[in-house]
Amino acid sequence: MSPLKTSNNLAARMGRWSASHWKTAVFGWLGFVVAAVALGMVVGTKNIDQNDTNVGQSHRADRILRDAGFRPEPLSEFVLIQSNRLTVRDPEFRSAIHDVVSHIAPFGAVKNLHSPLERGRADLISADSHTALVEWEMRGTYDTAKTHIDPITATTAKIAKRHPSLYVGEAGSVSSEKALDAMFSKQIKQAGERSVPLTLLVLVIVFGALVAAGLPLLLALTAVIATIGLVALPSHLVPMDKSVSAVLLLVGLAVGVDYSLFYLKRQREERAAGRSNRAALEAAAATSGRSVLVSGFTVMVAMAGMLFSGDKTYLSFGIATIMVVAIAMLGSLTVLPALLAKLGDRVEKGRIPFLSRLRRQSGENRLWAAVLTPALRHPVVSAAAAAAVLLAMAYPTLHMHTNQMGLDSMPASAPTVETIKRVQVMYVGKVNPAVVAIKADTSDPATQKAIAELKAKALASGRMQNPVEVDVNPAHTVARVTIPLAGKGTDAASNAALRELRQEILPATIGTLPGAEYAVTGQTAATADATSLLKRSAPIVFAFVLTFAFLLMLVSFRSIVIALKAIVLNLLSVGAAYGALVAVFQYGWGERVLNFHSNGGIAFWLPIFMFVILFGLSMDYHVFILSRVREAYDRGAKTEDAVAHGIKTTAGVVTSAAVVMVGAFGIFATLPILEMKEMGIGLAVAVIVDATIVRAVLLPATMKLLGDWNWYLPRWLDWLPRLDHGAGSERTPELVAEPAAA
Repeated sequence: MSPLKTSNNLAARMGRWSASHWKTAVFGWLGFVVAAVALGMVVGTKNIDQNDTNVGQSHRADRILRDAGFRPEPLSEFVLIQSNRLTVRDPEFRSAIHDVVSHIAPFGAVKNLHSPLERGRADLISADSHTALVEWEMRGTYDTAKTHIDPITATTAKIAKRHPSLYVGEAGSVSSEKALDAMFSKQIKQAGERSVPLTLLVLVIVFGALVAAGLPLLLALTAVIATIGLVALPSHLVPMDKSVSAVLLLVGLAVGVDYSLFYLKRQREERAAGRSNRAALEAAAATSGRSVLVSGFTVMVAMAGMLFSGDKTYLSFGIATIMVVAIAMLGSLTVLPALLAKLGDRVEKGRIPFLSRLRRQSGENRLWAAVLTPALRHPVVSAAAAAAVLLAMAYPTLHMHTNQMGLDSMPASAPTVETIKRVQVMYVGKVNPAVVAIKADTSDPATQKAIAELKAKALASGRMQNPVEVDVNPAHTVARVTIPLAGKGTDAASNAALRELRQEILPATIGTLPGAEYAVTGQTAATADATSLLKRSAPIVFAFVLTFAFLLMLVSFRSIVIALKAIVLNLLSVGAAYGALVAVFQYGWGERVLNFHSNGGIAFWLPIFMFVILFGLSMDYHVFILSRVREAYDRGAKTEDAVAHGIKTTAGVVTSAAVVMVGAFGIFATLPILEMKEMGIGLAVAVIVDATIVRAVLLPATMKLLGDWNWYLPRWLDWLPRLDHGAGSERTPELVAEPAAA
């Protein structure tokens, strides 16, 4: 075996240093993780204030109300009493109402309690008299109220048992949010508990040895743990969304395992080719290590796209995912080569005989050769067929409709959901009313007349209804008008009512007052404003990610064709995933299989989130494969031979990484929350498509068609730096064209 040329790219130097200072690298990493966790515990992670998450007009209304001394949204609670047989006039029904009132009133956290039986509160009784509400407000802030809500919900549950012939259920802004948050946290925890052993199982099958399988998972998990601790620091400048840990696990597990796989598989391949452990590490660091470096920066650029969304949740996700990718990349380039240098061939310990033999005899290269050979032999037909399949999959994207996720996204068994749905049916608009903030002199007769006209026009529209409530602050400078909207709060009827209120009724009433300021908030308005913001920011996010990904690929591979093709191929993968989402969830094709009920759309936040995640992760495969192709090409292989070599020798790694990702993402598809199902299926489909149709058929076919044009770089760009693509062994082109050992 001829000696390797020494590579001096950054990844090679990092790997070389780590291998020579393994104690410093390994114990330094462990110290870093422990310090990150300790720092996070001391500093504490600041979460987004739920009272300050709104954007646009909703945010403006919240500010007007807050400055006037109003709480943006009262902490309202209610108990619903309902019977198909009895009415509020029946003694048994009235007894249940008295039972609720008498047991809820003594709680010190309760204020403004109202019974449907008291004078002037007929609005708490449904039109058919078969349903009644007992309502109140919780004292203090949400954080205070949620510590006092459990005894109240427990009391309500006991009352329900004492009246089995009636439906008695509690819901509200405190009890519902606390219960649903707990359910969401439990589901995310279950997803993590399931994805970790599933990932380990896949890695054991891939490597056939417990030690080799454990290294990628261990590095990925420690990267995630360290990031969860470190996000506490930026959270005091940019508060984190409560779901950030789930996103960190999702992204961290995917990229952490991928990067370690790339590195470890190349080291094993070089060892199988007869190189010493140190020489194999040198080759892995210079080649796969460099791929990890390029891929990592590309993924971070993609995640940075979320910073341009204008949404606080996306902003927190963007910062957190950039951090976890950077930390996972750092671990793969330092602690992994240090461990491999120390372990040597002991990385193969814990061999599982059957799996070890299966891995050696699985014929991964022969399997992928069966796919690759026709693609290279008939590139026009293969490229056309692959493109046709991807475009057909992407076609439903043209009809994508984004929805504001409401109760329809929750399983019927979720806490308080059944009670809220019953209230929505019997008291339309009560759960998610529009809240109009009016800044004007409320003691002025003209203002009072305008507010009266607002109420009259709202009721006359048929899309809004009683009770319309008007509250004025003590200074008589701001009025809060609460108007129940038609529909369920997030459906077409509610949005149509909101548009009429904002665009027609308010300008014709409050808008005629000189100097008056008004804005509409509430759950329906807030979600509509968030959707509108994301639609406006989507082109900016897409343009940023595509532009910088193109520039990174251009610099990395010194080819304008490679850079452009990377963008196109990744867009096809994302488009196919979008199309699958629309077919499965919007059209409802997957209702029976996935056990959900379609709400006719896709979660409004998902398209941008999926785009940045998928574009980043797709670059993992693309960079890894193309780096191997370029490595062979730079050694003198023809483009066709370099493509065949690059794809065949990376096929096993790409397949393994894809299976890990699909497994992790697929776990989310098993959760009962519709939004989580959509995210899981969308990401899993994209990875499957990207690792098969795109990388195994379309990429090699188009590279074969383009030939040496793949490496075209205009002369005016010749100033771009020439980056070292690998360890540069002195093998002949003929040898390079042969697949390396699996």
